[in-house]
Amino acid sequence: MKKIIFLSGTRADYGKLKTLMECVDRSGEFELLIFATGMHMLSKYGETWRELEKDGFRNVYRFINQKQDSHMDTALSNTITGLSNYVHEARPDLIVVHGDRLEALAGAIVGAFNNIKVAHIEGGEVSGTIDESIRHAVSKLSHFHFVANDEAKRRVVQLGEPPENVFIVGSPDIDIMCSDQLPSISQVTEYYGIPFDEYAILMYHPVTTEADRLMERIGQVVDAVLKSGKNYIVIYPNNDAGSAVILCEYKRFEGNPRIKVFPSVRFEYFLTLLKHCTFILGNSSAGIREAGVYRRISIDLGTRQAGRYTPGSGGNIIHTEERADEILAAIQCCEKKSKTTVFEKSRFGDGRSADKFMAVLKNPDFWTLRVQKQFVDVDF
Repeated sequence: MKKIIFLSGTRADYGKLKTLMECVDRSGEFELLIFATGMHMLSKYGETWRELEKDGFRNVYRFINQKQDSHMDTALSNTITGLSNYVHEARPDLIVVHGDRLEALAGAIVGAFNNIKVAHIEGGEVSGTIDESIRHAVSKLSHFHFVANDEAKRRVVQLGEPPENVFIVGSPDIDIMCSDQLPSISQVTEYYGIPFDEYAILMYHPVTTEADRLMERIGQVVDAVLKSGKNYIVIYPNNDAGSAVILCEYKRFEGNPRIKVFPSVRFEYFLTLLKHCTFILGNSSAGIREAGVYRRISIDLGTRQAGRYTPGSGGNIIHTEERADEILAAIQCCEKKSKTTVFEKSRFGDGRSADKFMAVLKNPDFWTLRVQKQFVDVDF
């Protein structure tokens, strides 16, 4: 029986990987192993590794790769060391990583250096900030690429990867979004003690390449939220460099009855909140991808999602800079835009990503690929 290790470092990538992990676990043909690290292990973010065990997953290996104030390069180094030690004991046949986080880069490095096949989920995307470099580096170190759409496949092929090793499966979180397994909004609001029926969501992450402007920008965002007079559910940023600056500004929300702040929200519960919100504000990819699936308006701030859509081209996204007056103007536009926007069919899948992923894994040819790679030139 072949062993497959899934590497998860955040609440976000777990949401992307969960349906794939469930299918592998149920298959009877593979042994599922999980390496949980990163934000999952930090009490500051709610020790979200516990959610994996609540969901019934076994063989969860927990590794603390950082302290609360660790630098990203230190966390990367620690993850490489911890995962390397683990794979020499577990001897997996495949390492599965997702996206553009440092944990994914560590997984790809360990796999490449130890002649273990690596499968990268959602390569070929445009990320912005340091995530852009990480995502494409992970693709170059990986052997298989499970991408969301044709556009992402073209980018991976442009990186010199063989087209026959790039599989279009869609975005796995769409599987959960389109399922009938999500909790009701009443269950979610009761579970998290949310006292209001109408609310917006704020999710704002550091832009590591623009760290010198972060304090000013998040101050403007908080000003706008407070001045808007609306109810908000605020979720902590990821733990990239600069997150402490954001959390310091969020202290201004303390004691405000209109604002509920959470270190983390379970993935399915977050989807239900997103599905019922009036709009989502910030610079999270959830505003670019998931919000449109649920026909929600997204106010995208700054440059973090630059390149993932065309500002001013219509659709459900309003782009603006981190200036309080501009944000307030965008908030005022939300109600009108929600009534006039023509929502397009999602470009990120049809809810069958896990089935497509498993079909590839069950193909014997998948396992015959040599781990030695060769650059494939593209004819321009």
